[in-house]
Amino acid sequence: MLTNTRAGRYHPQLAGYQAFVPNPLPPDPPLHWDNELLELLAQATTALGRLDGMAATLPNPDLFVAAYVRREAVLSSQIEGIQSSLDDLFAHEVEVRGASPLVDIHETVNYVRAMDLGLSLLNELPLSGRLIRRVHEELLTGTRGQEKTPGEFRKSQNWIGPAGRTLATASFVPPSPDDLVAAVDDLEIYLNESGDTALVLSGLAHAQFETIHPFLDGNGRVGRLLITLLLASRGTLTRPLLYLSLFLKKNRLEYYERLNAIRNRGDWEGWLKFFLTGVASTANDAVRVASQLTALSETHRQLAVTHNFGKYGWPLLDLLTQQPITTIHYASAQLGATPTTISGLLKQMAQLEIVTEITGKSRNRVYRYAPFLNVLTKEPPE
Repeated sequence: MLTNTRAGRYHPQLAGYQAFVPNPLPPDPPLHWDNELLELLAQATTALGRLDGMAATLPNPDLFVAAYVRREAVLSSQIEGIQSSLDDLFAHEVEVRGASPLVDIHETVNYVRAMDLGLSLLNELPLSGRLIRRVHEELLTGTRGQEKTPGEFRKSQNWIGPAGRTLATASFVPPSPDDLVAAVDDLEIYLNESGDTALVLSGLAHAQFETIHPFLDGNGRVGRLLITLLLASRGTLTRPLLYLSLFLKKNRLEYYERLNAIRNRGDWEGWLKFFLTGVASTANDAVRVASQLTALSETHRQLAVTHNFGKYGWPLLDLLTQQPITTIHYASAQLGATPTTISGLLKQMAQLEIVTEITGKSRNRVYRYAPFLNVLTKEPPE
């Protein structure tokens, strides 16, 4: 129930329902910075700085980023009910059939492509409706959402709520198509002209984007991508390593409650406290994961020297960091080594419990870099 119009107003529609139209950002009255909010901003800023510094010291930062982006793709897709796992995604990339339906894997693969596209487009375009549409198109093309106008803002009314709800009984109804364009334009102005810090900007913009809900499908995934794109565009992160999907998945109920509190009570401060808590928690976890994977890499490199893996030992370990599920054919093609050489190396690694052969077959074997995946997928302590 609307008790404050700070964030916007519900507009009656001819069909009898009411659609929410957000006010332009930044909030008016301005944000109230109490001690708790200031402290949370300081903690999140420190955690992000630590993460960015850690990324610069990684032996192979690009390989780590590639794996971390895929982890986020899986988590963000799972929030939307897409049931592919990280193993499924990596197996698909080396043409090994996974356990999830192929359509689920394609949706997760598209998330990776959408993130990569968004980051590359930042070199050509400002953060804008045009860039967001391009990312959305990449996300939905060829998936179950492809009939929902990928890359185009909606021209019909959507709503949010459990299955079976209608416009009249929806939990939330975003702005009508008539009000949508102005809301997106206002958001674009804020993204490019605001003097807010990158963290405040990304927190407010994410909530505003989810309130506008400009697409017929994929709004949640695009909204989560937007956070990372904003931090990258402002130079706060030199590499895309901050992803809130796990935090939002674990705190899903509070996430929706905080968004509704903005719309109904104008509680931007409560939302920002939740958001900044998530940023600090997620950044600290990413530092933990990076530290553990760095230590793991060093341990396995030492084993490669001790057990004389030869000239392809370290390159194969690097490849496993990028592609922790692999086959003899894939690895030999990537490294330019003979299948016999790679087969012998993987057998040697399996004996040392660096990798595990997961088919139990004598032909077409598949190897899993289990220690790496165990670190990457382990949830952080509470």
